[in-house]
Amino acid sequence: MKKNIVEIFFASKNFSAHVPQLPGCISTGKTPDEIKAKIHEAIQFHLDGIKEDGDKLPVSFRGKYELVFKFDTQSLLKYYKNVITGSALEKYSGINQKQLNHYANLHRKPRIDQVKKIQAAFHNLGKELMAVEL
Repeated sequence: MKKNIVEIFFASKNFSAHVPQLPGCISTGKTPDEIKAKIHEAIQFHLDGIKEDGDKLPVSFRGKYELVFKFDTQSLLKYYKNVITGSALEKYSGINQKQLNHYANLHRKPRIDQVKKIQAAFHNLGKELMAVEL
């Protein structure tokens, strides 16, 4: 199954998404769940248009394909703001809550090493949760 990246960003008061493999295929939504549903619709609309025009579909969209959602730092922090507390994210990333809030609200743009710390924090938290047994 071919994987296609959907890049998700936070713009103004909405999430926006685009598919680099399908130039012009974009969508917006108020929540990440809404944007995921809407980008599926936008992709199908885009692919139908390509077929109607008699053009070939991009190779990665021929047959079965999977969408991989790639968040920028701000949209990821906004997405999980009500799920993961600032203190938990501070514990796992080593970045203080105030700085994380600056990143989430676009007051500051994180350096690449900070982005890697945030990504590692989410991955490590996920690993811990996957190991939980009840």
